[in-house]
Amino acid sequence: GAVPRLDGDGEPSLPPRMKHDWIYLASQSPRRRQLLAQIGVRHELLLPHAHEDAEALEEEIAGELPAAYCERVTRAKLHAARARLRASGLDAAPILCADTTVALGRHILGKPRDAAHAAETLQALSSRTHRVITAVAVASGRREWLAVNVSRVHVAAIPAAEIARYVAGGEPFGKAGAYAIQSAIAAWIERIEGSYSGIMGLPLFETAQLLRRAGVSF
Repeated sequence: GAVPRLDGDGEPSLPPRMKHDWIYLASQSPRRRQLLAQIGVRHELLLPHAHEDAEALEEEIAGELPAAYCERVTRAKLHAARARLRASGLDAAPILCADTTVALGRHILGKPRDAAHAAETLQALSSRTHRVITAVAVASGRREWLAVNVSRVHVAAIPAAEIARYVAGGEPFGKAGAYAIQSAIAAWIERIEGSYSGIMGLPLFETAQLLRRAGVSF
């Protein structure tokens, strides 16, 4: 798989002044909560308010490459979460955001609009290799860190009847690329190169590195 890239503020060797034993997770994904719990990270949710247009942050820009899109959306989510925390009066703590983008070549495969779009997406992935790009960003005080993980997923030929059954079960909705690797679709995933947790939505190796930089104990 691709080598993960880590960005910091140019001072990765400087220890953070404060230590934290919990963080805010600015994500509605139950999978990200599960993955943070897996490595023992205590977290509270910091979700968008009703007046925030969270979906607008994920709008694509024509011609934008998938990795650039994923990184831009993740930074936008982080900045929105920082503003939300400042306005809330809640206790200060590091914030974690992430975005997962599924790419077939230069084409971004987003969350399906409806059942027909979900089936079309899965048919496009069948017998092909695609990339799953997950960017993770952490903010603590004025500092921000970002990591990008890229994994490759090799999908066998999925029979049309299996695609129809998977879509009918409702699994594709709300998920980039119209699938979750930990679901029944795994029966058709030949192999992966990269990070299984990254494909789920939060690459744990990179996430742990960023949280340590931010002074989070877990």
